[in-house]
Amino acid sequence: MVNLVHTKKIGKNIYIVELETGGIKDLICSYIIDSEKPVLVEAGPTKSIPRLITGIQELKINLRDIEYVALTHVHLDHGGGAGTLLKHLPNAKVLVHPRGVPHLIDPSHLWKSAQKVLGFVSEIFGEPEPVPKDRIIPVTDGTFKLDDNTKLTVFETVGHASHNISFQESLNGGIFPGDAAGTYLSNFDVVVPTTPPPFHLEAALSSLDKLSALNPTVLYFSHFGKATDAVQRLKDYKLQLRLWADIAEEGVKENLSLDEIRDRIIAQDPIMMRVAGYVKSHPIYSKTVLENCVMGFTEYIKQKMSKEKS
Repeated sequence: MVNLVHTKKIGKNIYIVELETGGIKDLICSYIIDSEKPVLVEAGPTKSIPRLITGIQELKINLRDIEYVALTHVHLDHGGGAGTLLKHLPNAKVLVHPRGVPHLIDPSHLWKSAQKVLGFVSEIFGEPEPVPKDRIIPVTDGTFKLDDNTKLTVFETVGHASHNISFQESLNGGIFPGDAAGTYLSNFDVVVPTTPPPFHLEAALSSLDKLSALNPTVLYFSHFGKATDAVQRLKDYKLQLRLWADIAEEGVKENLSLDEIRDRIIAQDPIMMRVAGYVKSHPIYSKTVLENCVMGFTEYIKQKMSKEKS
């Protein structure tokens, strides 16, 4: 048996590539569907492209044969490396939501926004390079035939971002949700919210209902890895989002600071109580989960309250 170093088989013709972005394990991954028309799901960030290329080559897949790079959305950690990646994949086209297209063609605004929101994290991910317009296929739904036995179906699942899409593969019945289903902390077997501003709660909840209705067998999280009990996880995540929203709303009404709302969330969410130490000490999640994601809820609540007053 071949000893795979950069990739791991996790289902029929499905492989995970550990991108180890910034030297951090279990943070960001890409997936490879090995079919007649091979597909990469998630390009990952720019600085992780060399490792992704190594993973493809490890599976003996010719770079010229890659048919599609399927992006759940264009945030730096998911699609930021697409422009750099396509230089190595001469025949591949990028599948992305129409709203993400302008940011692939000209990523300058995306980069500036990421620097402002993510701070030092953006530098770990790296600056995105442009994607040629003629190599982009805008999609919100539809099915792509990869071979006689394999299909990739697209579903619009906005909320985390206004341009998030999910992909379901037919071989195992699994779904690649991007950030629509949260962040999976495999060491704890739990999910935590991925809700940076601008976050749209009602749209996110509707997207979770849509994914649950597909009755997936597994979820392939971009952060990080394969998780079973897919439908139950989606339902649990929906409850968790509602809990965070309730805590945030109460905190905003009481004029609490972001840190005080964060502390309440940790104290009242049983999952966050379990993983608080890990997340607080994590070089990325300490910024994204405990700051940006809490901010996504507080800004959503403030906008909601403002609309109710007007």
